[in-house]
Amino acid sequence: MSSAQRREQLISIGRALFAERGFDATSIEEVASRAKVSKPVVYEHFGGKEGLYAVVVDREVRSLLDRITNALTAGHPHELLEQAALALLDYIESETDGFRVLVRESPVMSPTGNFMSVLNDVAHQAEHILGSEFKRRGFDPKLAELYSQALVGMVALTGRWWLEVRKPKKEVVAAHLVNLAWNGLSNMKGKPTLVTRQSK
Repeated sequence: MSSAQRREQLISIGRALFAERGFDATSIEEVASRAKVSKPVVYEHFGGKEGLYAVVVDREVRSLLDRITNALTAGHPHELLEQAALALLDYIESETDGFRVLVRESPVMSPTGNFMSVLNDVAHQAEHILGSEFKRRGFDPKLAELYSQALVGMVALTGRWWLEVRKPKKEVVAAHLVNLAWNGLSNMKGKPTLVTRQSK
């Protein structure tokens, strides 16, 4: 096995273990054992568990962001919402281990390479789309950031739930997410107030 092939093998094993057990419960000993190599071989490639984890997470972050970015091809906001929801659910379905790695708690040394950083990137993309739509409707475009975080969070949390239950079908889940989000946006008030906190 070449050095590059060995590196890929170790990344694949590390990805599976981090998905199954999380960062803290995964050991270099187990990575080496599954690869049928000595621990120094793993250290030689990654410098330690943190290095291996960083490579795995970086690949997953790029993979998920690429999927979502490439999926956003429509011009209409309703279709963009559908495409984003389906892209995330497609990733969860086809890259289950990768998704599990991203949604698990990351070690302290990795504040940016995790699911939250991906969600923030996606939310920033959604913010631009919502901002122009808000201007068109006469709403405050500064609130687009709040709404984009809410929409992305809704899809992401539903995705975590769907990862475990796998019912209903992916397309049905996406349709219901888009139904809630789109109909909520369509009937949005310019200046909502809380019914329970109104002054008497």
